[in-house]
Amino acid sequence: MKQTLFLNIFTKTLNRKYAVGDALYNFVHLIRGDIYYFYNKGPDDIFLEATGGLILARALLGLSILIAIIVYKFHRRHLSADDTIEKFLQKQNNFMPIKYSYSEIKKMTRGFKDKLGEGGYGLVFKGKLQSGNLVAVKLMSKSKANGQDFINEVATIGRVHHVNVLRLIGFCVEGSKQALVYDFMPNGSLDKIIFSSENSTALTWQRTFEIALGVARGIEYLHRGCEMHILHFDIKPHNILLDENFNPKVSDFGLAKLYPIDDSIVSLTVARGTLGYMAPELFYKNIGGISYKADVYSFGMLLMEMVGRRKNLNAFVDQSSQIYFPKWICERFDQGEDIELGDVENVELGDVTDNEKNLVRKMVIAAFWCTQMKPAIHPSIRKVLEMLESEFEVLEMPPKPCLVPSELPIAFASNKSPAVMLELNGLLPMHCR
Repeated sequence: MKQTLFLNIFTKTLNRKYAVGDALYNFVHLIRGDIYYFYNKGPDDIFLEATGGLILARALLGLSILIAIIVYKFHRRHLSADDTIEKFLQKQNNFMPIKYSYSEIKKMTRGFKDKLGEGGYGLVFKGKLQSGNLVAVKLMSKSKANGQDFINEVATIGRVHHVNVLRLIGFCVEGSKQALVYDFMPNGSLDKIIFSSENSTALTWQRTFEIALGVARGIEYLHRGCEMHILHFDIKPHNILLDENFNPKVSDFGLAKLYPIDDSIVSLTVARGTLGYMAPELFYKNIGGISYKADVYSFGMLLMEMVGRRKNLNAFVDQSSQIYFPKWICERFDQGEDIELGDVENVELGDVTDNEKNLVRKMVIAAFWCTQMKPAIHPSIRKVLEMLESEFEVLEMPPKPCLVPSELPIAFASNKSPAVMLELNGLLPMHCR
């Protein structure tokens, strides 16, 4: 009876005039499905509340107000991001790359036709300037359009001029449309070479070693060559680009952080980086503070992948002992065995000279030092450069060559499911299982 009465009353009130006084109050009751509010009132009470006007109109008005508030906040957020970027650019007195309009960005990329790659940051397209020079245009995704990644890139790479750091040519900011213009690197990223059995054969061990040296020099410049420390926080093969002569360029500064050169410890509210390359101190605060040595750890993991010509963690190798490559190569050292690269799956060696073998040995020993558990034991990147440039015979092994299974800090990156990774016996600490 009451249900029928309520529906009849609701229908009849559609033709009544109604004031807007408590629109939001009634809307909240309706969207909560709070018919109980009306159900427990008698007909007279309901008619008294309905005489003010239309219940439906009140609900619609309340909905309109909420939508208006949401739209306003969304618009204000983007205005705030635009203001943040604009204020940042105005402060860059010593640096002002070319500012392009969005129409110019579209023109140089021919309407974004030639896509080079994509990632969480957005899309990268090939383009050509009026001068004829080729460029790579990074179009920031809308999800990253809050301005912070853009500012990180410009604030760091914008003040860096080094042969082993990717050069920023210009930028575009038009509302949520943000783009960065870089030198074009014809040989692409390092991961497409070392992780490909076809492409890796073109990369000699001498050239591999020279790429490692170049990356280390680029990182060393970021750490010591600028007026402020620049921590990259995402050193990995994907972010190492190669020019026409295979000279490496450190790229992608979206996670980078600036801090005074006198400070030794960096304050972070959240860990940043890519799993598999992130230093243990980013997860375990009790082993040491976060500093430039986080990049050193990442570089060590990069060296391992350059030597193995594969991802450090691969659940699909034929030999189970090589699932985690650093562990496999560490065990060989512990047993006093030499590095026999011919035993590494998917590595085509060809004729390897004794000199090239020594280059690889130096890379491995440097990687062992870089990937120690405690950051206090990590060498600076300058010291790593000295190791790589020294004779192999004078190099010393670290006190503990690599992490034992129970000390591994986290499941290393792979495309495999967590279940597969957790089944890799001995690769995860007990508290991660």
